[in-house]
Amino acid sequence: MTVPTKTLPSGAELPALGLGTYDLDDDETADSVRAALDADYAHIDTAEGYRNEAVIGEALAASDVDRDDVFLTSKVLAKNLNYESVIESCEASLDRLGTDYLDLYLIHWPNPAISLRETLQAMAELRERGLVRDIGVSNFSAYQLSCAHHISDVPIAVNQIEFHPWFQRPDLVDYCRETDTVIEAAAPLARTDVFGDEVVAELAEQYDKHPAQVIIRWAIDRGVVPLPRSSTPEHVRANADLDWELDEADRRRLDGRDRDAPVYDTPARDWTSDVYGIEQ
Repeated sequence: MTVPTKTLPSGAELPALGLGTYDLDDDETADSVRAALDADYAHIDTAEGYRNEAVIGEALAASDVDRDDVFLTSKVLAKNLNYESVIESCEASLDRLGTDYLDLYLIHWPNPAISLRETLQAMAELRERGLVRDIGVSNFSAYQLSCAHHISDVPIAVNQIEFHPWFQRPDLVDYCRETDTVIEAAAPLARTDVFGDEVVAELAEQYDKHPAQVIIRWAIDRGVVPLPRSSTPEHVRANADLDWELDEADRRRLDGRDRDAPVYDTPARDWTSDVYGIEQ
């Protein structure tokens, strides 16, 4: 597997394909991570809100893969964005993952109830202490990202957003590129919804690939870092098949499938849920 990389502000190289681990139970998480490591993935994405960091840490410890050869990302919940809570959340994530540092630490969701300046000062402190190598955000709009760039003492390396053929967000993508912010695609397969797209299905048949492989190849060709997840080790391995090319005309066909249809990043949310976590 030949995986391109993106250079982050610290000089670290971010592999342009990662393993997503959202919404997997402990056994599925362990099987998925083991399959990924066996398939030479070098990038694993998790979050304190996924409640699987300890399982991932155990799988990494049991593998033959050196820690420095795995790019490891975690995220701090929106409810934990005050200064001390960011520090405590990061330290707890490191403990559960069994590592001394994170390659990338993200604000999982913006929280307008807590000062972004305070959050980013804590992120800068974590970077100063060597607990994280790069920092970033997740699910930030262009407006929110612009604010973060303006006030942060350290570069915002990444914005992890929902991105897939049905939700391509051109204005946000353009702003990320203008500001050298790497785009990571959460839910790059639209939680399998786009498998039924007629163009995706046609291209999968044409190239003799699974629809997931077509979408992952397209995202990477778009300069986006997809983070597909699967509870099936066979699919985890198949998602890493990047040694083939999409014709430019076929990439354009997928570009034309945008329908501004998110599967999770919708305008209204349940702010009391643990994921968003804005308390009254």
